[in-house]
Amino acid sequence: MKKKILFANTYFYRFDKKQWKAQKPYPPYGTILAAAIMRELGYEVDLFDASLVETTLGIKSKLENFRPDYLIIFDDNFNYLSKMCLTVMREACFELINLGKAADCKIIVNSADATDHFEKYLKVGADIILLGEAEQTLQDILENDLKDLDKFKGIAFLKEEEIISVQPKNSTPALDTYPTPAWDLIQLSDYEHIWMKSQGYFSLNIATTRGCPFKCNWCAKPIYGNRYNSRSPQNVVDELTILVKKGAAHFWISDDIFGLKPGWVKEFKEIVQVQKLEIRLKIQSRADLLLKENTIQDLIEAGLDEVWIGAESGSQKILDAMDKGITIEEIEKSTQLLQRKGVKVAFFLQYGYLGEQWADIQKTLLMVKKLMPDDIGISISYPLPGTGFYERVKAQFEKKRNWENSDDLCMMYKATYSTKFYRQLYEYTHRFYQKEKTIKSWRKMPMLSLLKFPYQLIRVQLSNQRMKMLLNEG
Repeated sequence: MKKKILFANTYFYRFDKKQWKAQKPYPPYGTILAAAIMRELGYEVDLFDASLVETTLGIKSKLENFRPDYLIIFDDNFNYLSKMCLTVMREACFELINLGKAADCKIIVNSADATDHFEKYLKVGADIILLGEAEQTLQDILENDLKDLDKFKGIAFLKEEEIISVQPKNSTPALDTYPTPAWDLIQLSDYEHIWMKSQGYFSLNIATTRGCPFKCNWCAKPIYGNRYNSRSPQNVVDELTILVKKGAAHFWISDDIFGLKPGWVKEFKEIVQVQKLEIRLKIQSRADLLLKENTIQDLIEAGLDEVWIGAESGSQKILDAMDKGITIEEIEKSTQLLQRKGVKVAFFLQYGYLGEQWADIQKTLLMVKKLMPDDIGISISYPLPGTGFYERVKAQFEKKRNWENSDDLCMMYKATYSTKFYRQLYEYTHRFYQKEKTIKSWRKMPMLSLLKFPYQLIRVQLSNQRMKMLLNEG
């Protein structure tokens, strides 16, 4: 008889004030995919979905009622939030490990942070850490009842108080052979309620690819690496059809880069049209890729609603230092083309990279003003293990190695300016952007918003003054 598995994820939205305030939570897609794979093999599975709960203690009722043999903490490695390796989520995972041990479970963990710091997780009681892309490894070790662990690759474990770690083999699983994620384990009505109340529509997430072949030197890829593996367009549309029937019409495609494979987007568009799916898509892409062939038009005909572009900086010097592989001209051309076609464009921006000066920061602000994206997401350069950036600055680290939450913005190495400056720059950029957005679209704005504009101007000026004081201190 197959044993019982309780799956869990460790991104607690409520523990991250910035993300909880946004009210755009997504279910742990990677977790329910792993659960579906193991259920297909005959295991009885259940899920502790940490995403919306208030405390780690919520898992106790699952442990008591389901009485699992294994607690498998398998993070949603498709969600960029899980890749940030935040301290508050690591500590939450440690609490889940302790609760699982108290319930006499064998504990298996897979996440970006556990892959980078497996020794910390083993120290608090995890039995096995799955390193990197882990679905096949999980199947292998469970089918072998956790025996003869030495013969498996892609795991770390304790043997006679010694840590044994064997790096994963380079494999490319046939993604279409995996079952549809176990959406039945998710209480979708809870997510729908939050989305409808805060956004007026219901959005779900789906992943179509794994990995990214580009080599931005600050981007951590502890799970899927630089390989690029894709599901077929038909397989993706089949799952979207299921999710549309569950009430969603908007989808975040959580791939690092959507539709990179030649001809994929065109085929995807054609199948969507044949199936007559009425969907809206939010994707992440690169400025240079969006300019190839008829990519943008095919995406629009498939339901494209919003594109997040890794613009990062308005300074070509900084983009080149990052090994980004794109130009300011490509950012401008792709943004303007998307905007002309009625697609929302959003920028990921990054401050604090090595060598960035005040002139580079001004170029980023000018780029935002000139192109006026529909949204911006701002971060401070955050060195994570496995990146060239990390290797260049790790000697400067002091005690703190990870952010507490996604709004931490602590400068953990010696950048041009102080942490206080970058936090103020973060605030100023948002206020500057909102001011410029109001100026651009004032004719369409309600009177109440226009009446608030003088106050908005004052806030921008005060934020700018504080930033300049910190700039001079630096």
